[in-house]
Amino acid sequence: MNKNKLNIAVIGCSGMAQLHMQGILAKKEACLYAICDPADDGRLEKCRDEFQVPVAVADYRDLVEDPNIDAVVIVVPDPLHYEMTVAFLNAGKDVLCEKPMALTLEECEGMMRAEKESGRKLMIGQVCRCTPAFVMTKELIDAGRIGELFFVESEYAHDYSVARGYRDWRVTPEREGFIGGGCHAVDLLRWIAGDPTEVYAYANHKCLTDWPVNDCTIAIYQFPNNVSGKVFVSIGCKRNYTMRSAFYGTKGTIICDNTSPTITLFECGEPTPDGHAAYTQPVELPVEINNHNITAEIDVFVSALLSGSPMPVSSLEGASTVAVCRATVDAVEKKQPVIIHYPSV
Repeated sequence: MNKNKLNIAVIGCSGMAQLHMQGILAKKEACLYAICDPADDGRLEKCRDEFQVPVAVADYRDLVEDPNIDAVVIVVPDPLHYEMTVAFLNAGKDVLCEKPMALTLEECEGMMRAEKESGRKLMIGQVCRCTPAFVMTKELIDAGRIGELFFVESEYAHDYSVARGYRDWRVTPEREGFIGGGCHAVDLLRWIAGDPTEVYAYANHKCLTDWPVNDCTIAIYQFPNNVSGKVFVSIGCKRNYTMRSAFYGTKGTIICDNTSPTITLFECGEPTPDGHAAYTQPVELPVEINNHNITAEIDVFVSALLSGSPMPVSSLEGASTVAVCRATVDAVEKKQPVIIHYPSV
C-alpha cells in the first residue's frame, strides 16, 4: 500500500472498540476517520465527541463504499463478523476482525475466500499474541530455556454473569463459551505448540443455568511432536478473570498468566553430590501487565499494511483456531475423540 497514513473506521463503540480507537490514535501512521454503532444508548455520540471522529453513523453499510476509508476494524458481536468482514473486503478495504474470526469453520472459509478474491488483507484479533507475558513465554521456549515441550495447558476463567454484553448478545445458543472466549486459550497453545490433531472433551452446565450453552469445558489435545495439552474454559466461575497457563519442558517449566506482574521460570540446576536432579529456585521474571494490548495489535496491523508484509495473525491462523474450538464442541456432543479438520481454502 503506497500511503503514509491510513484512514481507519471502527465498527462498534463498546469498551473493547474504544481500546481499538485509542490504539489508532496512538499510531501516527493512522487516522480514526469513522466509527459506527447501531446502539441506542448514546455511545456512538459519546465516542464521536470524545475521540473527535469526523464520521459517525449507525449503519455499517453507510461506510462500505466510502472511498476515504482504507481499513476497517470490526469489534461487534461474534455472529456479525462474517457479514461485515466480507462486505468490507469486497469493497476493497483491509480488515482487522476481532476474535473469534467467526462461529463456524464454514463462515471462516467464506471470509478467507473473500480476502483472496478481493486482493485485500484480513487480520484476526487474537490479542494474546500481543500480551507481554505470553510473548516473553514464547521467546523463552523458542530459545530452548525449558528444553523440549511435553505438556502445555491454558485456561480461560471469566464470570460472564456480569459480562452478558449489550442486550445480552453473549447469551445465545450460537455462541458457545468455548469458542467466543475460550478461543484465547486455544490460540495461545496453537501459537506456541502448533496445531493439535485430535481432541477429547467434557463439559457441564452448573453456574449459568439460564444460559443456553455449557459454561464449563475441559479439553485434552494431541499436539505435534507428541506433546499433550489441556484447555479449561469456564464462563461462570466465581473468581477473578485469568488466563493462567503452564508450559512443561524437559529442562524446565514456565507458569504465567495475563494478569500478573511476573512469570515464573523453573530451570534445571546442577545435580547434587549424590546424583539427584536439582532445580533452581523459581525465578520471577518481571513483565508488563497488559491483558488486552490492543495498541500493539493496531500497531502491527497498520505496519503490515504500510509495509506490504504478511498479517501477523492471518486469516488462516484465525480460522485454524476456530477449527480447533468447533472440534472441541463436537467432541463434547459426540462423547468421543474428534479428529480436527483445518481450513481447506
